[in-house]
Amino acid sequence: MSQAPLLRPSREEAEDAIRTLLRWAGEDPSREGLLDTPGRVVRSYEEFFEGYGEDPSAILSRTFSEVDDYDEIVLLRDIRFESHCEHHMVPIIGVAHVAYLPSRRVVGISKLARVVDAFARRLQIQERLTAQIANTINDVLQPHGVAVILEAGHQCMTTRGVHRPGVSMVTSRMLGVFRSNSDTRRELMSMLNRPSVATAHL
Repeated sequence: MSQAPLLRPSREEAEDAIRTLLRWAGEDPSREGLLDTPGRVVRSYEEFFEGYGEDPSAILSRTFSEVDDYDEIVLLRDIRFESHCEHHMVPIIGVAHVAYLPSRRVVGISKLARVVDAFARRLQIQERLTAQIANTINDVLQPHGVAVILEAGHQCMTTRGVHRPGVSMVTSRMLGVFRSNSDTRRELMSMLNRPSVATAHL
């Protein structure tokens, strides 16, 4: 049974909802400092959640086959991402490490970062975000293997609830040879732990 498409509220309805929340918090939305706040919040939400308008598979659709038989790991480290916890709608901020072992084709490295953003800029839990990134790269590129590791701080834990600042959560998804071949997995971990070549030559 197919799900009916969601009816998106108008901008005016969204701004009215922010005014309601301000009143619920004990504020007066009509005071000078808050007059423009509903519009600002709605515009920020357009940026925070622009991933809903992105097709991650389409981002990876342009690939390159002229790679001179390159058959080693491609790794993009420390991709900063910003997401929002779907349980409390507060930020999740961290870095993603994305690797794949090409089969016949490679993709521009900026596309890997864009795929991370396309999924991160939605309401998320980190476990699902990790799986979505890895599964999409695997499905579209069909490489020998994919590895995605996310390290992030969750403000739902650091600014409320148990109030534990400085805690990071690490999740991973290993597919193909990164799951089945321990030598390939060790090589990846060695690359992740190695100082950046670019930084070393500064």
